[in-house]
Amino acid sequence: MRVAVTGGCGFIGSHVVDRLLEAGHEVLAVDTTERYLNPGAEHARVDILDPAALTSVLDGSEVVFHLAAMADVEQVSADPVRAVRLNIDGTATVLEAARRCGLSRTVLASTVWVYGAALAEADLDGDELDERVPVELERSGHLYVASKLASEMLVHSYRELYGSHFTILRYGIPYGPRMRDELVVARFVQAALTGTPITIAGDGRQTRNFVYVEDLADAHVRALSPAAQDQTLALEGSTAISVREIADTVDQLLGPVTIEHIPARTADYPGRRISSARAKRLLGWSPRTSFTDGVSRYADWYRAQEPPAAPPAAGDGAAG
Repeated sequence: MRVAVTGGCGFIGSHVVDRLLEAGHEVLAVDTTERYLNPGAEHARVDILDPAALTSVLDGSEVVFHLAAMADVEQVSADPVRAVRLNIDGTATVLEAARRCGLSRTVLASTVWVYGAALAEADLDGDELDERVPVELERSGHLYVASKLASEMLVHSYRELYGSHFTILRYGIPYGPRMRDELVVARFVQAALTGTPITIAGDGRQTRNFVYVEDLADAHVRALSPAAQDQTLALEGSTAISVREIADTVDQLLGPVTIEHIPARTADYPGRRISSARAKRLLGWSPRTSFTDGVSRYADWYRAQEPPAAPPAAGDGAAG
């Protein structure tokens, strides 16, 4: 199958490209950079906000995975207008290009952050939230969440208006080789390796269900199954890890480290208990890499870089 991946040279997208190639697919990486371009993939240096160019390069593909977006929540806060253009207008451009080219499906990268907008009463009984939980738009909080909710709404509208098939993948918090230096696991590992104190935003009790990037990429290959058509699937990590536990894991693997606390981040995702049962039932997918193993693999990858990556700026320990 010929598959296109927007953002195919980025952190998650490059791993998705790797897995698709391993599975025997013909892959086109659509990205304005070549940073992590797999030499086995074709490359199109196209801006997702250029409708004509995007339509031209998608012609001939069967499925497009749309991963290109502004994913750094701090960048989103700093430049909200550009974030809206990339995350919302960009999704509309991809959907329209896919429709014009007659692609069989668009697979949208979304996030478990959208569960922060879940109905306030939804998890009072202690059950995990699933893909059917209602959201309250006034609870969307961070602009990043709003942009992802809007993108999901566009996908559903294209299905309703034009019959365009979709799959929505709501990522847990990804980590692993090639991740941005701003992400909490990267910050903590790099701080430990450079002798810089680890800083934790807030009390460190906020939790995330981290998912190793190669496990996440595997779910994308499985999502090509007909069973995933017109489905929304949460790809959540299996175990809740607090920010303090991240620091403790890094200390055990790479320590000793010094830990400092700073004020909590505004509009941070508080974390909710989310079920990945639908992904397991429909795709046979569940995360397989333990958090400790994943952190160790990232540290090995980071140390192997030539030249070594620059040490991080003072980290804020926010689990973005």
